[in-house]
Amino acid sequence: MKKVLVTGGGGFIGKALAQTLASQGVCVTVLGRNRYPGLEEMGVACLQGDIRDREVLVQHFAGHDMVFHVAAKAGIWGAPEEYRSVNIDGTANVIHACRQTGVPHLVYTSTPSVVFDGVDLINADESAPYAARPLCAYARTKIAAEQAVLAANGQDLKTCALRPHLVWGPGDHHLVPRLLARGRAGALKVIGSGRNMVDITYIDNVVHAHILAGENLSHSGSAAGQAFFIGQGEPVYLWTWINDLFARMRIAPVRKQVPFALAYGAGLLLEKVYAALKVPEEPPMTRFVAQQLSKSHWFSHDKAKRLLGYAPLVSIEQGTARLVQDLQVQEGAN
Repeated sequence: MKKVLVTGGGGFIGKALAQTLASQGVCVTVLGRNRYPGLEEMGVACLQGDIRDREVLVQHFAGHDMVFHVAAKAGIWGAPEEYRSVNIDGTANVIHACRQTGVPHLVYTSTPSVVFDGVDLINADESAPYAARPLCAYARTKIAAEQAVLAANGQDLKTCALRPHLVWGPGDHHLVPRLLARGRAGALKVIGSGRNMVDITYIDNVVHAHILAGENLSHSGSAAGQAFFIGQGEPVYLWTWINDLFARMRIAPVRKQVPFALAYGAGLLLEKVYAALKVPEEPPMTRFVAQQLSKSHWFSHDKAKRLLGYAPLVSIEQGTARLVQDLQVQEGAN
């Protein structure tokens, strides 16, 4: 990899990936909705554009030997047409632009949500089928996007997809901040037994996996046309991990429990009410969240180890210590 372009370079994963590649001497361009002074100071070229604009992509992809397609409409609530236009149509535009400009390699950032169907996933591998009943537009559109990327793999364009799960660490503006805010407000309750195990993935390990995937496509190509689960190599008890983080941040632990059926029913009702009233904010509970917080979902990483040579660079304990230090610095500055 000598000259790469990262879509979604202002997001959590995209920004960290661009920073690491630039620090390794790679010529990096990011395409996003804004300019990012911190990246520009590192020598990263920042282009403003929307992946829904096919001509913009064709204009800027030329001359690159690798595209990391990280941009996406994330979250679990919002207009279905927006998820479709960004995640499905935008990805189709990325594939088209790669072909039109001769970009030979494409690494796509997917999600394990593409296989989550509301039941426990225990050490699941990449043979798990796509979810037949995805409960949010994000998962539904990411399924279609991943399928398109993998189907596009061929002699002139090698592609692969990575599925990092619950990405966290310094720079996260979504997962951890939301957990902390709800914890401080006393708005979190354990759903179900509280013994569900999940994969979590520290940001440095996600970046490492992306770079390994890019290097594979550039050399042996054994990862071409393949999807890979990416995680820490071992699952955690979700609520134990949350309460450990809360303890380090001096937040009261989550003790109260709610039966899964009650949370799921409340999510269904709230979804209907919010949709009927066209409320733009995410409901406090949805069916997808009820399932995610109560079910086990963790995965085998053997395929990533075998084909990509992937192994976590940062342990959960190391990552948690770094995250807490970063959070404390942020809070001390506010």
